[in-house]
Amino acid sequence: MPAIPDHPLRFATVNELHARPFPALQVPSTAVYVAIKEPVQAQNRDRSQDLAHLLSLLDRHGSAHPQPGATHFQAPIGRAELKWESHTEFVTYSAFSRGLSKRPFDPADAEILPEDWLAGAPGTRMTSVLIRIEPMPENDAALFARLDDWFVPESLAVSRVVDGAAVIAGDFRIDPAGHMRFAVFVQPGTGPRRVGRIVQRLCEIETYRAMSMLGLMRSRDLSARLNALDPRLSALVSGLDNAEPAPEAALHNLLTISAELESLAVQYSFRFGATAAYEAIVNQRIEVLREARIEGRQTFAEFMMRRYDPAMRTVKSAEGRLQAMADRAQRAAELLRTRVDVERSAQNQKLLESMDKRADLQLRLQRTVEGLSVVAISYYAVSLTAYLAYPLAGALGMGKEALTAALVLPVVGLVWLMVRRIRRALH
Repeated sequence: MPAIPDHPLRFATVNELHARPFPALQVPSTAVYVAIKEPVQAQNRDRSQDLAHLLSLLDRHGSAHPQPGATHFQAPIGRAELKWESHTEFVTYSAFSRGLSKRPFDPADAEILPEDWLAGAPGTRMTSVLIRIEPMPENDAALFARLDDWFVPESLAVSRVVDGAAVIAGDFRIDPAGHMRFAVFVQPGTGPRRVGRIVQRLCEIETYRAMSMLGLMRSRDLSARLNALDPRLSALVSGLDNAEPAPEAALHNLLTISAELESLAVQYSFRFGATAAYEAIVNQRIEVLREARIEGRQTFAEFMMRRYDPAMRTVKSAEGRLQAMADRAQRAAELLRTRVDVERSAQNQKLLESMDKRADLQLRLQRTVEGLSVVAISYYAVSLTAYLAYPLAGALGMGKEALTAALVLPVVGLVWLMVRRIRRALH
């Protein structure tokens, strides 16, 4: 019996579950992470440029190339391990190296990804992160002494994660070298893959936070455009029961506004949808860290609640306002169409009444013409009949005038009957 054939996408769908594996990181080590976004919409991205940029870095170190069409790849570059991932809107480069520099968060650590190579990237930098991974200090006092020295206390977020396996910290600020800093302090006995998962989560939190904030920038631009359209729409809606302007003109203006709102919805729908997805990823990544508070310091979740969630609510508010205005314009257009239809029905009724009156006048005129035609036909018929009857005038002892007069009534009666029969036959 022949084997049942596999679905063409069976292996691809299974392999997708195992794509983008977490790195395995030893302690101590340093991670450099960069996310690059092309300045075009996702559907217009030229992924071949991203792959060519990756190959230029691999060729510098004589590393192997990924398979054609690959969306993720890992390879050594010098003393570091490179991890490359291609996403819908951006690509990411992660470089992990053993050991720590003497100077915490030394900008030289980022030179694993050369500046001249980054300058040739087919896009712009969305985020750049330096992560310092080192053993847990002997006590909390030593831990906070380092954190206060490395980060801005006002915005510092710190927490124990993954059931106390590590402490993560960061202030979500860009340092003078252009990098965002995170620190990971690892308890003894924590496995390399668990450390890699923690570091990967931090990179994803920062990347998707940055990408979702693009929605805030777009929502501010959208709000300005909606502020210009709102008074126009409100004026049209409030004037629905007024005689001026004419319903046809008001409907035209309203359809113009509706078209603008629909155009805005098309322009902003992808960004708002992407922002909602990125926000969900940020919250999910923070949730899986299983944070625990340290000495009353704010956690990553609390930091996001205070600084990040209001921005996302602004995006949702702008999206909801756009949808509400579009719905309001649609309802107003339906009311105007109803008003126009009612007025046109009234006009049609008046036109039909006018046509009825004209038909009645035409019928009366037709009857008048018929009467006149009877007279005219009778006149000629009497004349012809009189000529035919003149030879009989002497025999009857009548004059021509008397004979003609005697023929008038019978001839008129016969003509009238003939015309009446013809009219009945026509009707």
